[in-house]
Amino acid sequence: MDQNRSDIFTGSFTQQEPIPEEGIEAAIAIMRSGRLHRYNVKGDEPGEVALLEQEFAAAMGVKYCLAVASGGYAMTTALRALGVRPGDRVLSNAFTLAPVPGAIAAVGAVPVFVGVTEALTIDLDDLEAKADQASVLLLSHMRGHICDMDRLLEICTRHGVRVIEDCAHTMGARWRGRLSGTDGVIGCYSTQTYKHMNSGEGGFLVTNDDQVMARAVILSGSYMLYPRHLAAPEPAVFEAVKYDTPNISGRMDHLRAAILRPQLRRLEAQCAAWTDRYRVVEAGLRDCPGLRLIDRPDEEAFVGSSFQFLLLDWAAPKVRDVVARCAARGVELKWFGAAEPAGFTSRYDSWRYAPSAPMPASDRILAGILDMRLPLTFSLEDCALLARIIRAEVSAVHQAA
Repeated sequence: MDQNRSDIFTGSFTQQEPIPEEGIEAAIAIMRSGRLHRYNVKGDEPGEVALLEQEFAAAMGVKYCLAVASGGYAMTTALRALGVRPGDRVLSNAFTLAPVPGAIAAVGAVPVFVGVTEALTIDLDDLEAKADQASVLLLSHMRGHICDMDRLLEICTRHGVRVIEDCAHTMGARWRGRLSGTDGVIGCYSTQTYKHMNSGEGGFLVTNDDQVMARAVILSGSYMLYPRHLAAPEPAVFEAVKYDTPNISGRMDHLRAAILRPQLRRLEAQCAAWTDRYRVVEAGLRDCPGLRLIDRPDEEAFVGSSFQFLLLDWAAPKVRDVVARCAARGVELKWFGAAEPAGFTSRYDSWRYAPSAPMPASDRILAGILDMRLPLTFSLEDCALLARIIRAEVSAVHQAA
């Protein structure tokens, strides 16, 4: 038997690294104090959440940061803070995950889906054609792929469209040196377990806009305790919005903030480690017959925490065969072309709460996308093995076609 065909991968695609010891010790201290709520602090101490917000704002190079319960809550709060109302239309990616259209639906708004390119980024020609249909774009940097942000911003500025960036997969990534999440009016991030920092659930909202942050802080459930925030506007800014902004509690607590602070300090090194793993898989799959890699532009400094490739224009049974053959050898691939949602791989036409028109050009690309997590618990040797297995199985199915 071919040696490559006998390789089996035994690693776990859902096993993350342990929380740093410093974070564990800080979390234990919080539990011993009993003061988990972000506003339950002793005397003049700022508390773990306020310190984390201050540190994250500094790391992203922005004025303001709010720590919240999830990335989805951050996006919903961002939409409300920009004044999106029930019935409003919001532009967003056709290639994304369900929390993005879910955030739009949560405020009663209606998504206007914009197509996807073979680079797995938002189709800027389609955005140009649809930009007059809404005043807000909830832009998903899906699976860490960043579009030409200069052209996107030019289109949106010309059409008066305000941009919210969903950076669940691009925390620490850059476009032409600019950190992801800092080009739009608002940047939203996730600290769910499979993201670039891990608190189980959690998220951030960042902005340089005083009014937006004041509304976001009150929306998050600050009551009248906003003076306790360190990375927020002066209390006077809140006076203009505090009576007409609802309190929709979604705060982060001190326990999660305590385990995130040491992770933030090592974020840059972690991002580099992910991209090293991505490059090993990429090298192992280059020039594989029938398989198309996603070219990463020079302007993009990406974080390779997951890997995608295209089996473009393959018949669905052949794609399913690749997925099954890889699974039999321990490699978990998610397919975005299935007719029914599976796990997290739902499609724009699966979300019946978000009506959509047919998008044949995007459907062709979605039908060929295969996706794989790359946790940092995988070694570089593991990543080379993953590439060998995928290459062997894709080649076998392609040759049989």
